[in-house]
Amino acid sequence: MPRDTAPVADGFTFEQALAELDSIVKKLEEGDLALEQSLALYERGVQLSRFCHARLEEAERRIEILSDRGELKPAPASLGSNDADRG
Repeated sequence: MPRDTAPVADGFTFEQALAELDSIVKKLEEGDLALEQSLALYERGVQLSRFCHARLEEAERRIEILSDRGELKPAPASLGSNDADRG
């Protein structure tokens, strides 16, 4: 099975998924693919996006748990917010 259509594996890391997702976005932006190839890559991108989102949520929960145990401040409400836009 080609890499672009393989399911996200248990041993897959966040970094690997993000790198593959970046590659898929670049291929789709080029616009040189057949419709079926584009759809397959888009579906794979959705899988990878969901995988990355789940890993980020897990990391946020772990930070909150560690913060509670260590009596530190809780994790930010949104890890994806861009503070640079506020200044």
